[in-house]
This record gives sequence, C-alpha cells and structure tokens, in this order.
Amino acid sequence: MFAVGNILISDDLLEAPFACNLGACHGACCVQGDSGAPLEADERERLDEVLPAVRHRLRPEALRVIDEKGTWEEVGTGQYATTCVGEAECVFVTYRGPVASCAIHEAALEGKVDWPKPISCHLYPIRIEDLGDMEAINYERVGICEPGIRHGRREGVELAAYLREPLVRRYGEAWYLEFETALAERRTVLGRTG
Repeated sequence: MFAVGNILISDDLLEAPFACNLGACHGACCVQGDSGAPLEADERERLDEVLPAVRHRLRPEALRVIDEKGTWEEVGTGQYATTCVGEAECVFVTYRGPVASCAIHEAALEGKVDWPKPISCHLYPIRIEDLGDMEAINYERVGICEPGIRHGRREGVELAAYLREPLVRRYGEAWYLEFETALAERRTVLGRTG
C-alpha cells in the first residue's frame, strides 16, 4: 500500500485494467450482492430528496418496497444501504432491455437531479474503508466485473483513470493529481509499467 495524504491506496490499483462493459455484465453490480448500495451518512437524505424526480422511472415492485420500507435501511450497527427488491436488487434499478441501470444516474445525466448516485456505486469496484483518522482504497475483484477487466485491457484503460470522476468527487482535483503522481512513482519503485 501507499498513501496520498491520509488516504491509503492498495497496490492492486497500480496495474488494474478496467472499463465497465454494461453490454456484457448487464449491470450485475446493481442487482447482485449481500445488500443494497452502501451509503454515507448524508446520502440517506439525498436518496429521499431525489426520489420525487426519479419515482416515475422505477418499477412497480420497487415502488412497493420504497412505500413500505423507504429508500434506505440499516444493514448493521451504524451501516446503511439502499433498500432492495428481493435479496439484492437495488430499488433504484431500471432496465434497458436486459441491462440494469441506475434511475438516479440517468436523471443526473439528463440534468434532472444534481447528485449522480451514492459514492459507493460511483466508485465501484473500488471500496473505501474507514480507518478512523484515515481511509483505505481497495480494489474489490469480483467475478461480475470480469467483462470490465477484459474491456479495460482491450482499450488500454486503467481502473484509476476510469474512476477519475468519482475519485475527484470524493477527494478533490488536487488530491487526484497527487494520486496520479504517487501511482507513477510507486510503479517505478516496484518495477511495474502500468
């Protein structure tokens, strides 16, 4: 691992090819898992704020869950996630044919809401771990993202570059520029070309 400011970064990011390929994975990260999308404390309120703007996009079964349970739930002591239809399908999922998509993200792209989606979704497959006075950035390698790895390799796109926008959203432009420099230096130290 290496650090940029008070953020620890896994060496797995040094040479990880990645670029989402929704045509191949069908948005599996939105519909598979142990719970809905992990949420930061302020994001629970944001979900409730954007709901009126995206409600018409949601499926009837998702609306039933939201009306009964709300847009988020506690999944552990002090840990929250979006509610799900069934076991793991986020209530904000919409479908374009067989491909799962995020209603919030779609609305943000259209300028209907000013919040793109929970940061855990935006950063996936990177996960952030709160270490108290520090955070750790880890690459969560999961089978559902194999198409994204292959696509990134074909296109010559690295995970760190692919996730530039959410990393800047989380830590700021200045931090990201330091991160790019630290990434290059770490590759040199470890003899990797990236």
